[in-house]
Amino acid sequence: MTAQLDAPHDLVGIGIGPFNLSLAALAHGLPHQGAGELATAFYDQCHDFRWHPGLLIDGTTLQVPFLADLVTLADPTSPWTFLNYLKHRERLFPFYFAEQFHIQRAEYDAYCRWVAGRLPGLHFGHQVDAVRWNPERDLFEVDYTQLDTDGEAEALGRTYTRNLALGIGTAPYIPEPLRPLAAAPTVPVIHSADYLDNRLRILGADHVTVIGSGQSGAEVFLDLLRSRPAGRERLTWLARTPSFAPMEYSKLGLEHFTPDYTRYFHALPEPVRDQLVPAQWQLHKGIDATTITAIHDELYRRTLHGGWPDAVLTPGVSVRTAGRVANTKVELHLEHAQQGTRSRLTTDAVVLATGYKERPLTGLLAGLDPYLRKDSSGRPRIDERHRMTLDPSVTGSIFVQNGERHTHGVGTPDLGLAAWRSAAILNTLTGKEPYPQPTRTAFTTFGLEQREHTRPAPTVELLPLVEHP
Repeated sequence: MTAQLDAPHDLVGIGIGPFNLSLAALAHGLPHQGAGELATAFYDQCHDFRWHPGLLIDGTTLQVPFLADLVTLADPTSPWTFLNYLKHRERLFPFYFAEQFHIQRAEYDAYCRWVAGRLPGLHFGHQVDAVRWNPERDLFEVDYTQLDTDGEAEALGRTYTRNLALGIGTAPYIPEPLRPLAAAPTVPVIHSADYLDNRLRILGADHVTVIGSGQSGAEVFLDLLRSRPAGRERLTWLARTPSFAPMEYSKLGLEHFTPDYTRYFHALPEPVRDQLVPAQWQLHKGIDATTITAIHDELYRRTLHGGWPDAVLTPGVSVRTAGRVANTKVELHLEHAQQGTRSRLTTDAVVLATGYKERPLTGLLAGLDPYLRKDSSGRPRIDERHRMTLDPSVTGSIFVQNGERHTHGVGTPDLGLAAWRSAAILNTLTGKEPYPQPTRTAFTTFGLEQREHTRPAPTVELLPLVEHP
């Protein structure tokens, strides 16, 4: 095993998704507290940058404006902005005339790949295996495995760092009743994260069921609908939510994705935060209104010559259990919450648009467990500056990216807060303010402000008017 003993980093990032890529871009060229530049290194087990490749369906767009790139909302003069990417690709004028505020997902992915291909200090094909605290050196030890193109171990290594940034992202979530089906290959039961890789196989199935009422489920259903012949669509779309609801996208509603709300949420008591997060599902789990309109328009178009499309859209339904029928079909046992009724559905393929869950940190940070401070539910305590609360003997910091929804609220996975959070981390890390933070970001005041009580002004006695002759 090789180890960089003489040159500890100031920051090592684990995972290179959009959030740690944002951190790497804003850290690039920053001065160190002493001499030279901030020394950083970022590791990811994938061999190149990949952002939800299975959902880069033609025509799908981000739910945030292009200004929510990796750096603009912290530093619009950065060389790593989306607009600078367009300039380098000689596409700035076409983008100007396109008048697009929400760019396509494939374009955002291409932009991130452009940044990742030019930033130094990014180590793809490196799997981080363990992290420990070395009290003798006052440094974190990071063990990793360098992987070859087949994903096999090629070399072992160790590096040292004063601080860590965890950006390991989320993993596709499959409900318990459907896990055995997804593991068996005979009938296509796939998560939407793998949709494009299995699209032709799904399209070849006689009847397809989509489960999940969020944006991914809507986009997959729309793509399947557009690809099936009129009158022979053979599609079913099921959801647990009471309706196929639009995402909260009002201007004041969007202020829940501001630094102001993040600070307000963090200051709330833990039980209140835990109650709020599931209640705010429509802020981030609903469907973009444009997609809902496109689905209805496509369904309506198919009624123009009489008849209804062979498509069933049913909300309020949960899958109790599931099984295979003769190894060629899937049988779903359904329950409707409001009716209190049950039924069965036989289908030839299932797409699970059932969301994502934060990857657990317990395995990666097992060597640091004695130093971690946790809340009443066993989750890491994370302070306002996105740092894990550690034993005072640990002089370094562990910053968390997209793993702190329980402490920072619904804006945690939102791309619009990426640059702000990265800037806040770097301000803390450097002990300076290379990226000045706005003092106010929302018109809404979340919570009652503490105001000083002032004494009422003294009463002024008014004298009667005296008319002068």
